[in-house]
Amino acid sequence: MDTRELICIGCPMGCMLTVNMEDADNITVTGNTCPRGEAYGKKEVTNPTRIVTSSVKINDGTIARVSVKTENDIPKGKIFDIMKEIREVTVTAPIHIGDVILKNVADTGVDVIATKNVERSAV
Repeated sequence: MDTRELICIGCPMGCMLTVNMEDADNITVTGNTCPRGEAYGKKEVTNPTRIVTSSVKINDGTIARVSVKTENDIPKGKIFDIMKEIREVTVTAPIHIGDVILKNVADTGVDVIATKNVERSAV
């Protein structure tokens, strides 16, 4: 039996979880105070995912970079591929919150979107 100790990130409580896994069908989670903890524990040991946040270069903007994030969580193993694509992107102002910066990043089916408004520079 595989046992993992995790801190739940499903809500602000930050419960200390113990996840016991005999196989993919027999997983028990203890230490959670809400149902989200159980779901998080099971997902983390079988198919861990993350939201990726970063920034991209912006031309003609009032600032040099615009903050971005993946619209949904992505497989943890794809983080480096996604960051490689993000590093290669440059956008042109204006950019608005929710604008798609990269579609289907790293073939995940998830878009990278802007999380900040950046207007065009007056110069």
